[in-house]
Amino acid sequence: MKPSRSHKPPHLMLSGLEPLVVTAESNFINVGERTNVTGSRRFLRLIKEEKFDEALDVARGQVEGGAQIIDVNMDEGMLDGEKAMVTFLNLIASEPDIARVPIMIDSSKWEIIEAGLKVVQGKSVVNSISLKEGEEKFIEHAKKILRYGAAVIVMAFDEKGQADNYERRIEICKRSYDILVEKVNFPPQDIIFDPNIFPVATGMEEHRLNALDFFRATQWIRENLPYAHVSGGVSNVSFSFRGNNVVREAINAAFLYHAIKHGMTMGIVNPEMLEVYDEIPKELLDYVEDVLLDRRDDATERLLDYAEKVKGNVKVNEKQAQEWRGLPLQDRITHALVKGLDEFIEQDAEEARLSSDKPIEVIEGFLMNGMNVVGDLFGSGKMFLPQVVKSARVMKKAVAYLLPYIEEDKDEDSRSAGKVLMATVKGDVHDIGKNIVSVVLGCNNFEIIDLGVMVPPERIIETALKEQVDIIGLSGLITPSLDEMVYLAKELEKINVSIPVMIGGATTSRAHTAVKIAPEYSNTVVHVNDASRAVTVAGNLLNKKSGIDYRNGIRLEYDKLRDAYLNRSKVKNYLTIEEARANKFTIDWDSYSPAQPGFTGVRTVQVELDALVPYIDWTPFFRSWELHGKYPAIFEDEVVGQQAKELFSDAKNMLDEILTEKWLKAEAVLGIFPANQVNDDDIALFDEQGKEIQRFLTLRQQSQKTKGAPNIALADFIAPKESGKTDYMGAFCVTTGFGVDEKAAEFEADHDDYNSIMIKALADRFAEAFAEYLHERVRKEIWGYMKNETLSNEELIKEAYEGIRPAPGYPACPDHLEKNVIWNLLDVEERIGVKLTESLAMWPASSVSGYYFANPESRYFGLGKIKMDQVKDYAKRRNISLEEAVKWLNPNIDAQ
Repeated sequence: MKPSRSHKPPHLMLSGLEPLVVTAESNFINVGERTNVTGSRRFLRLIKEEKFDEALDVARGQVEGGAQIIDVNMDEGMLDGEKAMVTFLNLIASEPDIARVPIMIDSSKWEIIEAGLKVVQGKSVVNSISLKEGEEKFIEHAKKILRYGAAVIVMAFDEKGQADNYERRIEICKRSYDILVEKVNFPPQDIIFDPNIFPVATGMEEHRLNALDFFRATQWIRENLPYAHVSGGVSNVSFSFRGNNVVREAINAAFLYHAIKHGMTMGIVNPEMLEVYDEIPKELLDYVEDVLLDRRDDATERLLDYAEKVKGNVKVNEKQAQEWRGLPLQDRITHALVKGLDEFIEQDAEEARLSSDKPIEVIEGFLMNGMNVVGDLFGSGKMFLPQVVKSARVMKKAVAYLLPYIEEDKDEDSRSAGKVLMATVKGDVHDIGKNIVSVVLGCNNFEIIDLGVMVPPERIIETALKEQVDIIGLSGLITPSLDEMVYLAKELEKINVSIPVMIGGATTSRAHTAVKIAPEYSNTVVHVNDASRAVTVAGNLLNKKSGIDYRNGIRLEYDKLRDAYLNRSKVKNYLTIEEARANKFTIDWDSYSPAQPGFTGVRTVQVELDALVPYIDWTPFFRSWELHGKYPAIFEDEVVGQQAKELFSDAKNMLDEILTEKWLKAEAVLGIFPANQVNDDDIALFDEQGKEIQRFLTLRQQSQKTKGAPNIALADFIAPKESGKTDYMGAFCVTTGFGVDEKAAEFEADHDDYNSIMIKALADRFAEAFAEYLHERVRKEIWGYMKNETLSNEELIKEAYEGIRPAPGYPACPDHLEKNVIWNLLDVEERIGVKLTESLAMWPASSVSGYYFANPESRYFGLGKIKMDQVKDYAKRRNISLEEAVKWLNPNIDAQ
């Protein structure tokens, strides 16, 4: 007999150890958000440190706090996401009090989602898939989720982008639903849509309907897509009011109330950021609902005005702002240091001097007491790097005021925490990171001897011995700097120096330090990955009680890391260079017509700085201050958002001064030349008479490819000589660095490290913006191969254009020696004054150089590791020794 069929509507059924059935009558399902490395700094730290017992306590707290599902996310750049997800889900399975609830496997990477699906207990939810990569991928992922037996969250996102209005939301959700139900045969009750919750009250007209469109889309989904559910991240809606918890909690609560009324089934909610709807003050509720429901044209302005009244700790009147001046002297000095206020610091330093037996006691007592508070706040994550640098500015002004009095009273020197020599190694000109570390160490009572940039090893050693320093700090940004550090370690070993060395900089790493530097020096070498770690490392190295154990521990740790690195199993198979060339990327050159440039030869270009402002990518600016997050989303970050806003405000103020006072200038040189591929991996550049004037040597991928994929070199994107066609290639150098050092020196003379670092960081942003601006002009006008291109700055940052501009020393073109080719080709130093150091760093530092490729296929190129046989071949082609070749290509050679 046929089995009887239930006439009851199907329900979403999930499970951990216990079932969770979601019906039309169910209350709102709360998803716990704290087991998410992108949303919880504490959870991220615990996972990174492999403190899984404490991480499980976070999950346990979520369940005990009422979470009916827990969201687990391991998406972080320095984590092995797959391993972390599998480990944590396996551990959850052994904890019945946690495992009783279903798991939401949350990741933007399919491999992490699938790794979780293979081990998760019960019936889970995948968060998320979308049509972003097209129907084929969407169907492939959906079929696998169905096979693994999970429900799925579908984002309102397709090939055109994220749905940001009502019509796009329902269009994408309807299309996704039809594909899932009709083509994949996915149970409709297991489909959960996330129609995108966006911030309200941003002040932008196009955002007025953000909440109302979500409510309407939610209702439409529940009425038109049978059995489907709706979810979302509720806290997104109140991002505009970060730092004002009163208003945030009210917005979240009111939004959730209306979303549930319109059919929202579940969502990620932080209970601590949620007010009880009925307990929201009537006046505030009216203002909030005016915004959410778009009931008035001035709703945003009214809510903002009200927010200022209830925020309390942010906007105060002038009288309140000066109330701290009535505090006791120590409290005033501490307040000035913590807040970075230098207006009264000399006045307070004088009062402290008069109340002390010796002027040095003001530093050792009043000022260091205040800086200890700064250090504690910074160490606990309650202050951020830009604030610490402002604190240092106040400290330096106070010390500068006291110095004449201290000189008169030389009975006793200040008892510092230790003496640290800081230097950017020979050939390298970058010092922003080094300066920040110096400031942070200085704030913690370390005496700093800063030798600046391009410091030869003999000067570092001579100064270290003469000044009897306790630690040597080495910094470097370009890859040749790594070899300078190795050389310096060898020289220290030769003369039996026993000073610990700290290593830092963009190209440095813990692995390189352990594998290449540490074996050359019998004393301690330790890598410091950011400024916030520098104080802890320096303190541990010099600690009289535990320092020996710490240094021994570092050496043992690096020995293990080195052994593991050198003896690691090969995860990829590699071809010989001959085999890789036989599998080169091929283009149908017969049907290819090279774009004719508007001119060939060399030109110089000057532009006004204000033309570059729209091209600035602000994300790296915040990263240089160790505020991590993408612009402008960083402003909404619960942890660093407020500090990012303050830093951005200071940056915009200085940017206005730069433009008004013309502190910097933007100059460039570029050239476009006839070119052909020769000898498989080389590109020959010609003058107008067809005479070869330079040769660009490229490197070829050597990893074993799957599914017949080619092994690519940059030369593959230029028409070969035998094709009979003349192709073209460009080169450029831009700078906005002249004037930076002089302006930074003015700030430093005024004990203002904050603005000294700021001007360098902004000059770097202008240089990158100039490179972006010039490349756009090349594509649309000068070369003109993309005359009709219309891209936003966000699209430019994502490199959505055709053609590329690889830069020597970077992954697509890791050969630093190619800078010499550019300098010879364009006569860079003569035309715009930018020089190359002996390590081929550009001076001034705020400069960018590279090549232009027009072929649209080139955007997909990435080099990866190369093998020693190619390095030997490369050395022969360039007519240099193997040792020199290794020096310039070292980071891109497989260690085996």
